[in-house]
Amino acid sequence: MYGDAIDRPAHQHEPHTGSLASRLNWLRAGVLGANDGIVSVAGLVIGVAAATTNLTEIATAGVAGLVAGAVSMSLGEYVSVSTQRDTEQAIIAEERREIAEMPDVEHAELVGMLRLRGLSPDLSRAVADELTENDALRAHLDVEFGIDQQHLVSPWIAAGSSALAFIIGALLPLFAILVPPEPARIPVAFVSVLIGLLITGLLSASVARSRRIVAVARLVVGGALAMAVTFGVGSLLD
Repeated sequence: MYGDAIDRPAHQHEPHTGSLASRLNWLRAGVLGANDGIVSVAGLVIGVAAATTNLTEIATAGVAGLVAGAVSMSLGEYVSVSTQRDTEQAIIAEERREIAEMPDVEHAELVGMLRLRGLSPDLSRAVADELTENDALRAHLDVEFGIDQQHLVSPWIAAGSSALAFIIGALLPLFAILVPPEPARIPVAFVSVLIGLLITGLLSASVARSRRIVAVARLVVGGALAMAVTFGVGSLLD
């Protein structure tokens, strides 16, 4: 019965293989980068456009914001994920040492962890024996820490995806403010940014399989507030 249920087409979309942590790392970096690119550059160019109609000044501010933001996002992601990866590698090295120096203690610990998950004492010992025989280090990392040493998060991938997403997101408000004629610049940019945030929210909700309304609302409302504030500041500084 259970074999038939697992083989049903309805389960084909579920991520039974691969690293969920790695997948979520890509999603987090991409969504955060795109959202930050759209909102920060939109706020910047709308604020400048509210203070001046000089297209060169608006373009200079927008391009500077795009470059600086992409570098900042990339560096921040690299440092953050590198710290996480270093921590995971330290845990792996420590577990490898403990398994080599005190295998009986580590085996008993694995049995105890399996019992905490609801297995009976006899079954816990049997499962621990089989897991240890197959790959003791992998078993301990998975059960104790939820770490897969074959799929550690990559700081380079996180940095690259964040920077690329930021640039793609930032190009939307930049073109939206530069292409239209002067009277329509701010309205067109405002609407374009809201549409971009709507699409970003839908994509993130689709990948994460979360509620679309919530994902879209928090991006759109936050972006609208940011643009309204910077527009007000630019108007006051005119």
